[in-house]
Amino acid sequence: MQEKKLPIPCSEGEKAILQTIAEAAKARQQSAWLIGGFVRDKILNRPTKDLDIVCLGDGIVLAQEVAARLKPRPRLSFFKNFGTAQIKFEGFELEFVGARKESYSQNSRKPEVTPGSMEDDQNRRDFSINTLAISLNEADFGSLLDPFGGQADIEAKIIRTPLDPDITFSDDPLRMMRAIRFATQLGFHILPETFSAIQRNADRLKIISAERITDELLKIMQTPKPSVGFDLLFRSGLLEQFFPQMVALAGTEMREGKGHKDNFYHTLQVLDNVCVRSENLWLRWAAVLHDIAKPVTKRFEPGHGWTFHGHDAVGERMVPKIFRQFKLPLGEEMKYVAKLVALHLRPISLSKEDITDSAMRRLLFDAGDDIDDLMLLCESDITSKNATKVRRYRNNFALVKERLVAVEEADRIRAWQPPIDGEEIMQLFGLQPSREVGSLKMAIREAILDGIIPNNRDAAMEFLLGKAQGMGLHTKG
Repeated sequence: MQEKKLPIPCSEGEKAILQTIAEAAKARQQSAWLIGGFVRDKILNRPTKDLDIVCLGDGIVLAQEVAARLKPRPRLSFFKNFGTAQIKFEGFELEFVGARKESYSQNSRKPEVTPGSMEDDQNRRDFSINTLAISLNEADFGSLLDPFGGQADIEAKIIRTPLDPDITFSDDPLRMMRAIRFATQLGFHILPETFSAIQRNADRLKIISAERITDELLKIMQTPKPSVGFDLLFRSGLLEQFFPQMVALAGTEMREGKGHKDNFYHTLQVLDNVCVRSENLWLRWAAVLHDIAKPVTKRFEPGHGWTFHGHDAVGERMVPKIFRQFKLPLGEEMKYVAKLVALHLRPISLSKEDITDSAMRRLLFDAGDDIDDLMLLCESDITSKNATKVRRYRNNFALVKERLVAVEEADRIRAWQPPIDGEEIMQLFGLQPSREVGSLKMAIREAILDGIIPNNRDAAMEFLLGKAQGMGLHTKG
């Protein structure tokens, strides 16, 4: 087949793969097109490795023909129930499927699928920017099929559905999450009538599984400015469907001339501040959840104003429930987020007053290796519009950091291991696991954190022997 110019920028490797697919389709007497995200992302000059191929007829058969022509021959995975096949080759993922049309029932996003034409296949897609297709057929190889103006929408940075948005979103409500995710990822805006349809159909999201919703939410959170997505989720009514605890942060209230900030938009600002300096997804979750308990701890004290006492501790207890709600991992990731939520006020309190080295040691002990992430979260939590106040807080934070470094260098608390552990205490005094062993371990720890003794074995042993004597314990032999 004579090589023709493609309407999108492709590497030589990509061109070779597309040429191979075209030759395989010709050999099988099938029509085939490259469609969707690869075309969109190439137009946008975004990196992409996923090629979706739609063909007339059996997609699995075409994939088998392609795999036989690639060198070295790749492994083929196919899913007969869905009529799809996948090939992984030289860092690319190629997915093949036959053109189809879909019909939906009211209570499921799983469609009734039947073979269809290329027009049917483009009609069923979520957004105009994802309907773009490039012919891999000999007669018009390289020609762009753009029945819904997707290329113009890419240039105008518009998200809209190819067909009636109410039908599109009611059929598959996850598309509403995808609209907001694409708008956030690509810096596009959702067409007003498309956004209105999302608002009208927001309650349809209840038929979508938590795993699917979380997958889209995580993609939003991993963008450079996730506040855009959260704001759209909030204003569309989608956030209320799956994250009511966060929606409860929104709004302000005045009483006796005293008000409080809108904690929802404050949270979004903290999240963006974190994202400027870190790609750590779980630190971003800590930013989202750091004030999550403010609505349930909110009180008005006459003559004083609004308080949120204990929202750090209550927030820590809310984290596991929210992680279960989103089907997020309940291991170290959850514990990390809960710890940062619990500690997020501590550095701020240290920055406001002349604090002891003991308090610094305790913060280092409690935060451990996550102290740097905690400090980043706390600095990101400074969102005041008062420039003088922000400058004062940041200067104080710089002093806290200096103190933490000095205390850590002197006492090595950050990755603290007890200089004498429980096993040694039991051997030394001939004890079984008991309350006495725990009390002695705790006494050593508290003495080091309070600066009564230095963090070394000799000092700890001397302290331990004195403490044990006072409890009537004596060493063996």
